[in-house]
Amino acid sequence: MNTVSATIIPLENARRKPGDAALDALTNLVAEDIVAVNQLIVQRMESHVPLIPQLAGHIIAAGGKRLRPILTLASSRLCGYEGQRHLKLAACVEFIHTATLLHDDVVDASDLRRGEPSANALFGNQASVLVGDFLFSRAFQLMVEDGSIDVLRILSNASAIIAEGEVLQLTTTSDSTTSEQAYLEVVRAKTAELFAAACRLGAVVSGRPSSEEEALRTFGLNLGIAFQITDDVLDYAAESSRLGKTVGNDFCEAKITLPVILAIHRGNEAERQFWHRTLDDRDQREGDLAHAQDLLRRHNALRDAIDRAKHYGAIARDALGLFPEHPVKQALLDIVDFTVDRGF
Repeated sequence: MNTVSATIIPLENARRKPGDAALDALTNLVAEDIVAVNQLIVQRMESHVPLIPQLAGHIIAAGGKRLRPILTLASSRLCGYEGQRHLKLAACVEFIHTATLLHDDVVDASDLRRGEPSANALFGNQASVLVGDFLFSRAFQLMVEDGSIDVLRILSNASAIIAEGEVLQLTTTSDSTTSEQAYLEVVRAKTAELFAAACRLGAVVSGRPSSEEEALRTFGLNLGIAFQITDDVLDYAAESSRLGKTVGNDFCEAKITLPVILAIHRGNEAERQFWHRTLDDRDQREGDLAHAQDLLRRHNALRDAIDRAKHYGAIARDALGLFPEHPVKQALLDIVDFTVDRGF
C-alpha cells in the first residue's frame, strides 16, 4: 500500500528559548544521532491512513526540548556505546512520550500545547486518542525489533507506570486536600519514570554493570522529578510566557501541584476557601488566577518548590559520580542546572 508521510520540524531544529545553552551543548554532542532518530520517527509515523501522519506530525512538530530521546542517546555515549540500537530506542522513547501528550490533552480538555492549538483541538478527541494508541504500538514494535528482553521489560514497565500515574492524577485533580506525598507519587509515575527508563537504556545497550545501570536510572528519575516540579512552578510564573508556556493552565484545569499544596498549607481559612472554590468546585472568576499567583508569592510557595526541585537535582548530580570525567557527563550535569533554573 502507498503510505502518506508527514513533514515535521527536525529534532535538531526544534524551537530554542533563551537560556537553553546547556541543552544545546548536550544536543551538539549527539547531533548525528539526533538526525538519525528524526529520520526514524518520520519513517515510523508513515501510514496509508492519512490522518495518522498528519496528526502525529502536528504534535511532534510543535517543538519541545526532545529531552527524553536525547537522554537515551547521551547515556549511551557516556557508557561508550558504538552501535546503532540506541537510535531505535530513542525513537521509541519519543513515541511513548508523544502518545502520552496526545492522551493528556484529551483528558485535560486542553486547547493549546506550547502556545499552539493542540492536536485534539484541531483533529478531535477521538482521533487524538487513537493516534496516541498508534504511537504506543509503534513504540512496542521498536522494542520487539531491538530483541532484548531487558529493554522490553524496562520500557513496558515504564509505559504501565506512566498510565498508572495518569489515573492517579485524576484522583488528585480538584482535591485541595492532596498531600505533597501524593503529588510526588504522581510525578514519579507520570513524568520521572520515562526519564529513568530513557537514561537506563544507555547502560543496557552498552552491556554495562548493574551499578552503572542503577546510577543512570537514579539520575533520570530525580532529573524527571526536578523537571516536573519546575514545570509546575512555571505554570504560575508570569515570565514563563517567554518560554513558550501558557500561564495558568494547571489552575484552569484544577490540577493540584506542589506550589499550590504549599500555599494551601501555609494559608489562613479564607485562603483555603479560595482554593476550595477555584479548584475543588472549579468556580473560577475573573481575577482568580492573579490572586492565586499573589498567594503563591506571599507564602514563598514558588521559591520553596524550586528549592525542592534543586534537592532532587542534587541527587541526580550525585548519581553521575560513578562515571569518569567526560564531555557528555559534564553536559548531563549542566542539564540538571538548566532544568531547575528555567525562567528564573
